[in-house]
Amino acid sequence: MFLREKSRTKDGKTHRYWSVVENRRVSGRRVVQRQVLYLGELNDNQRAGWIRTIEAISGAKPKAKQLALFPDD
Repeated sequence: MFLREKSRTKDGKTHRYWSVVENRRVSGRRVVQRQVLYLGELNDNQRAGWIRTIEAISGAKPKAKQLALFPDD
């Protein structure tokens, strides 16, 4: 599962809408994507919370990794 962003420009402003999507393997080797949950517009804190929730449910390891600017020597 992952978050998918859809952007739309309305009245000169860009709006981002989010949904939770999962990949499902169907007959043969074909993979289809299914929208599980529509979330609408989210701010950055809500988006981060949904990413943590999805990672906890699906068991996926976080892809983002924080690195130090000045490593300790």
